[in-house]
Amino acid sequence: MQITRGQPYPLGATVDDTGVNFALFSAHASAVYLCLYDASGRNEIAQVALPRQSDHIWHGHIEGLSTQYTYGYRVDGPYQPQLGHRFNRHKLLLDPYAKLLQGEFTDHISHYGYQQEHEQQDLSFCTLDSGDYMPKCKIVDCRDLPPIAAVAKAYDQSQPSLSLRRSIIYELHVKGFTQRFPDLPQTERGRFCGLANAEVIDYIKALGVTAVELLPVQQFASEPFLQHKQLSNYWGYNSIGFFAPHQAYLQQADINEFRQMVSALHKAGIEVILDVVYNHTAEGDCLGPTYSFRGIDNLSYYRLHPQQPRYYINDTGCGNSVDLSNPHVLRLVMDSLRYWVEVMGVDGFRFDLAATLGREPQGFNANSSFFDAIKQDPVLSRVRLIAEPWDIGPGGYQLGQFPMGWSEWNDRYRDTVRRFWRGDLGMLPEFARRFHGSGDLFEHAGRKPSASINFISSHDGFTLADLVSYQQRHNQANGEQNRDGNQENFSENYGVEGPSFDLQIQALRTRQSRNMLTTLLLSQGVPMLLAGDELGHSQQGNNNAYCQDNPITWLSWQHDIHSDEQLAFTRRLIQLRQRFPILCNRDYIHQSCTNGAPALDWFCRQGDPMTKALWSEAHTRTLSVVISGELEAQSGCKQALLLMLNADETPLNFSLPSITGISHWDCLIHTQDFVGQGEGSFAGGIGKQQQFLLQDKSLMVFYAQFEGAS
Repeated sequence: MQITRGQPYPLGATVDDTGVNFALFSAHASAVYLCLYDASGRNEIAQVALPRQSDHIWHGHIEGLSTQYTYGYRVDGPYQPQLGHRFNRHKLLLDPYAKLLQGEFTDHISHYGYQQEHEQQDLSFCTLDSGDYMPKCKIVDCRDLPPIAAVAKAYDQSQPSLSLRRSIIYELHVKGFTQRFPDLPQTERGRFCGLANAEVIDYIKALGVTAVELLPVQQFASEPFLQHKQLSNYWGYNSIGFFAPHQAYLQQADINEFRQMVSALHKAGIEVILDVVYNHTAEGDCLGPTYSFRGIDNLSYYRLHPQQPRYYINDTGCGNSVDLSNPHVLRLVMDSLRYWVEVMGVDGFRFDLAATLGREPQGFNANSSFFDAIKQDPVLSRVRLIAEPWDIGPGGYQLGQFPMGWSEWNDRYRDTVRRFWRGDLGMLPEFARRFHGSGDLFEHAGRKPSASINFISSHDGFTLADLVSYQQRHNQANGEQNRDGNQENFSENYGVEGPSFDLQIQALRTRQSRNMLTTLLLSQGVPMLLAGDELGHSQQGNNNAYCQDNPITWLSWQHDIHSDEQLAFTRRLIQLRQRFPILCNRDYIHQSCTNGAPALDWFCRQGDPMTKALWSEAHTRTLSVVISGELEAQSGCKQALLLMLNADETPLNFSLPSITGISHWDCLIHTQDFVGQGEGSFAGGIGKQQQFLLQDKSLMVFYAQFEGAS
């Protein structure tokens, strides 16, 4: 093998006709050594210094090298933590641009750049070699990858029926969703190929969702403190490889397995959105392991305290924060995002702790370099961009403050719907704002209802079944004395903590689950459903199951009458939303029912329009809303949907609102237990001002066509 100066771009290991080019950014290193290993990653073949540096990029080209080899780096430079430098040539480092890893992270003292028994710990220097305990980077040739099946891009404005506002997002975990899926081959369980299985995709498609949002699939590592407790980071929010798919989700260590999964989902008309973690890395705080960035150029990759660069700014709560104000680090993230779109075929991203990505020295800035880079990029500016709009740093809660073109997880929607149906007092005005699409949060900046990603439950917190079964968190299995996880979940157990054999309690819990699902699917904005909620999946009251890689989090797929009925009900709700595009209107609806334009009107349970006095009645827990206009695409006629909500603890009489042009209503769906109150039981119509009893904690949805409409 012959090494020459090579090229500084592209970064990473790039295969060409004569060999492989290597390029690595480090602004403060004194030397960079490429360590070549055999295909197994266990036997080191050679160690060579990269011969050239161009604009802080170290590079070299090795002729005759092929994809049969693996590699890592050793980077020399000062070890001066008090100045922000943590170079240690004894640590084998992962290439930030590695597209695939070989081998596992083995917990070992050699991963640490300091002597753990030293009084000042990280100020000391450790000479233990970590090479035998690190995975190695595989050389991947991306030149002749097979094409990925294209999905009709939902961000293509020439196809408005596929715009974001028409999306129904389904958040799932690759392993948790497939590990116990019926009749799935054992070799496919917990892997990308399992999610690509035809029967799995048939289930997702039959449910009616339009996009899957995958919990982190970029290479991640379990924190040492979890490994010491015989636990692991199950969710994956601990990234260490921004280009590499997580090894454990691959069957044959081939990136095409991920791409084939994307193709299979695309062929079914389902988009793929990735939950990505660019706010921090798996290297933790100043006492964490050295896997990659810390040893390559700690001062460049991380945000350090200006007065004490020995310590990391920890706005993420995970030990460190990635410094996107550094142009080389920003390029790394942008290159990673483009790679997952252009090479791996995904349709968008949900950014974990996205407030960190927009934080500059003066605080969060919607015009930060990261947001500007996304906005000007011809590829990334057109994909799905969803923010988790908070972190734990100063001014970290930024719901509604992200730039145009971004959507945001709306936790105020989540909490409001939970509290309304729980029966909390004084919730009517807040509930109406959330149901309306949270215009108070987004419309001021010219953003649309699709800016609000509405959800009742997500991976973080109670599942829907646990939300109506537990009043307290039960996280003992996490090994943190039940101190972790959110203390306030706005949940209710209805008399029994956990499972109950009381039929009345079971019926009430079922109604409450369906009430919240119906509210979610009928609200303005973009609904996100947590995988398993349609089946009644429980995590036994664990509201922070990030380290539970076991049946607590794996979907059971056991069919019984309750799960089958819940699944059928969820499918009907999704069909209802798809039938009536007005439920995901492009603009905020501010009209009253006076003409053919989309309109939204609020009524009290007596059928009268809501007034300022009625809105201020704190003890009222009932409401009716009518959405009218041309509800169905190309219907050519004026129609209306009526949603009646009774969050009270007692059955109450409701009167139908008097709307000119409507003489009767037909029931489409409801959540009541009463015999004879099923769908279609009102097919003959209900006359104007007719009064009827609505069960406690229940709702009904009606449809009407205006008289004279074709």
